[in-house]
Amino acid sequence: MSAPVSARYWLQPRRVAVIAANTFTQLVRMKVFYFLAIFAVIAIVSKFLQLPQLQGPETVAENELRILKSASIGAMTLFSVVFAVVGTALLLPKDVEDRTLYTILAKPVPRIDYLVGKLLGVLALVLVSLLLMDLLLNVVLAFSTHQVLAQQMAVAEARGWPADVREAIRSGVARQGPTWSLQAGILAIFLQSAVIAGVSLLLSTFSTSTLFTTLVSFLVYFIGHLQADARDVWMHAGEAGIGKLGKVGALAVALVFPDFQLYNVIDAAIEGQTIAADVVLKLGGLCCLYTAVYTLLSWFVFSDKEF
Repeated sequence: MSAPVSARYWLQPRRVAVIAANTFTQLVRMKVFYFLAIFAVIAIVSKFLQLPQLQGPETVAENELRILKSASIGAMTLFSVVFAVVGTALLLPKDVEDRTLYTILAKPVPRIDYLVGKLLGVLALVLVSLLLMDLLLNVVLAFSTHQVLAQQMAVAEARGWPADVREAIRSGVARQGPTWSLQAGILAIFLQSAVIAGVSLLLSTFSTSTLFTTLVSFLVYFIGHLQADARDVWMHAGEAGIGKLGKVGALAVALVFPDFQLYNVIDAAIEGQTIAADVVLKLGGLCCLYTAVYTLLSWFVFSDKEF
């Protein structure tokens, strides 16, 4: 008996959307992840409750706001990466254990649709969580920036600082408040999470251990952050005598492990620097490339599984 017509076509948007929505609901019901969300929110709120004690120079106010952003974005990064890894690592083993996977594939549903739907469900929850934390961050940061600026202007007027100094203070404090560059930095957090979720998806297709998938995914994440420095060392070593071997090794590592140093525009956002639109587009393109490659590799492995 031939398969239904709808099952002959891959990546049907409606079918993928249903799987993604069910995955999103499934993850929301896992209470363990609420603790991660609560941790991130508490980290943000607790830092912002420590209002700056201004002592004179404008750099004091800017540093206080910078510290607040650094702590908040650090918590957001930790939450999104941990959730992307653990959430993806849990899904396939849990579906096998609950025998949900057998029901889905028996309908029949193409395996690529199943994998893409699962990945999109994880990313949807990461995105929603980041948006909520981003909203909280911007509200409290705007309030803190307004308060810092008002206090600094009061100090400047009391001490009779000239107009150009006061304008420099105003622009410096404003750069540390809610800006489009800050939003670009938070978008980079999501793109980084999408890449590591793709890695975790690939590992979960040939591993039956959630712990193994989680640990190796984090190992890939740390290697991805270190590979840029390692590549520079290899390149210099190659020039010193190792020759082409060092360059070939560096290129091989770059092909296997994503370079997460590219997503360090987050640091520029914390510093109040401007992030160009073409940089964001480049990061988005790399994210799509990495995620597509890992998903296709996952499909290649998953298609040979007997269920």
